[in-house]
Amino acid sequence: AGINDWGGVSPLTPDFVNPESPWPHTDQLAQSTQDAGKVLQQRLTIYPAYTHDLTRWAASNVATAVLQKMDTAGFARQDEWLTGQSDKAPSDIISFVKSSPNPDHVDATTKDILEALYSAGSEELTEQELTHLFHARGASFSAICNAANQLRQEVCGDAVSYAVNRNINYTNMCTYRCQLCAFSKGKRQVGLNEPAYNIGTDEIVARSVEAWRKGGTEVCLQGGIHPDYTGETYLAICRAIHEALPNMHIHAFSPLEVSQGAATLGLSVKDFLSELKAAGLNSMPGTAAEILSDDVRNILCADKINTSEWLEVMETAHCLGIRTTATIMFGHIDRYKHWITHLLHIRDLQIKTGGFTEFVPLPFVANEAPIYRKGKARRGPTLRESILMHAIARLVLHPHITNIQTSWVKMGEAGAGLCLNAGANDMGGTLMNESITRAAGAIHGQEWTQDVMERFIHAQGRTPWQRTTFYQPAEKSILEAV
Repeated sequence: AGINDWGGVSPLTPDFVNPESPWPHTDQLAQSTQDAGKVLQQRLTIYPAYTHDLTRWAASNVATAVLQKMDTAGFARQDEWLTGQSDKAPSDIISFVKSSPNPDHVDATTKDILEALYSAGSEELTEQELTHLFHARGASFSAICNAANQLRQEVCGDAVSYAVNRNINYTNMCTYRCQLCAFSKGKRQVGLNEPAYNIGTDEIVARSVEAWRKGGTEVCLQGGIHPDYTGETYLAICRAIHEALPNMHIHAFSPLEVSQGAATLGLSVKDFLSELKAAGLNSMPGTAAEILSDDVRNILCADKINTSEWLEVMETAHCLGIRTTATIMFGHIDRYKHWITHLLHIRDLQIKTGGFTEFVPLPFVANEAPIYRKGKARRGPTLRESILMHAIARLVLHPHITNIQTSWVKMGEAGAGLCLNAGANDMGGTLMNESITRAAGAIHGQEWTQDVMERFIHAQGRTPWQRTTFYQPAEKSILEAV
């Protein structure tokens, strides 16, 4: 009859005013709400419409407290799960992901959107309709996870891929001031966890050789924008690795690094990428994307490349035959509408070029990020939101991108396992020295060995297979070569 809120419910204390009519237990209230065709969701004292305009409606110290307690929709966070830190998943989330929902409890709009995605694809749906999926809770959340998992099984089967690779983050010194980044050092280095460093080319090659001898097929190279780096620095790194290890796949340099490198040499992005390819570059990571929506980027990273520049670098790389990954860094100051905008940018470029190998959701690790330490960002996405990102990406990007990767560094074992049941088919790399997420406060480690990776995948009831960067089987003859 029009009611959308139960007011305050206090199941933890007696009702001294009306003892004959005690507060209902929240489970009982949730059942009554479900019987009425709705979903019970805890809110904060301040309603969601106001949480999205805290500058107007809350004093700064109150705004910080609200941000720490809210999810992306502006409701209360459902649990204490945190990106990069939590080892366990709440039982209700596990149940929703792994069980089939009662169709009677799935909201009609979600049913219609899922049906449209299966029959006609995301191109036939509006941004507003697709954004609705991220609001899903309860049975509707379960329905989306089930739909994504079914689509994953149809497209990829039950095999879960992974690569044996090594991350080399050659410098954490950076001239940029991205508010999400706890890795970069420079003027902000005093008082932070790790000192500034810069690894020379000889050491980069030595680490690459060590990775090759341990069975690695890929070396992933990224770092801060060091004030002394030019395009020649990146070219020299590629040449040195390629000369020492001609069969090692060089997966390197974010669009920001490419743009900066080209500018220092007075070259176009196209010409610089051509030189990198000739020097041995095989593919590029799709990092520095954060959120491909400039109203968010202008707050997070105003001095970095904007949305159109990021997309232009990627399109240029694809047109030169340099394939790339695509990422999203979500759960900070963004909203669901920004997530869908980002996904559609990726989808549309993939339709045009076909150059993305995979999509990698990267939930925000808050602990050491400057914007969080200033009290101006959320604590990262909730587990429900993180799982939904994998599931909705599978549905929205189909059939254009067939590989959805889950980051074990960010999601942990429990979270990654749930993502494998909600659309993901790839576990990423073994990494051998992951530094960037660790610097942000993650505790899930720097390396999963092949044995650990395969045991984990088997434990999920799935079959592991080692891949190359381009999702081909890693041949034993290549792995044994030195």
